[in-house]
Amino acid sequence: MMIRLCATIGLALLAALPARAVELVMVEQPGCAYCAAWDDAIAPIYPKTDAGKFAPLRRVDLHDGPPEGITYARPARFTPTFIIIDDAGTEVARIEGYPGEDFFWGLLEKMLAENTDFLTAFPPQSAVN
Repeated sequence: MMIRLCATIGLALLAALPARAVELVMVEQPGCAYCAAWDDAIAPIYPKTDAGKFAPLRRVDLHDGPPEGITYARPARFTPTFIIIDDAGTEVARIEGYPGEDFFWGLLEKMLAENTDFLTAFPPQSAVN
């Protein structure tokens, strides 16, 4: 009886822990013109896209370093820098700079497909039909 109670409590505690998921960290700093361009073109629609649903955005200041529990492969030195963080809190890919909307989407989705289970969660439309 006591073992069953302890096991039940243990499972309840594990279930209460927040699940970590893939996220996109945007490293930025005040006065960054390319960050502002990204904000104008991408920020309003990002959370509505498959990429945004799969890898929610977290914004961090360049000078603050990585958020607690997150490890970058190397320091971010440019803004914006977009870093894909896996479910273990480790960098798996990054985009340095923002050269425009078309390039951003293609590169982000390619990196998500190559480094995460993005295509399992959001299969290409041609694979669905």
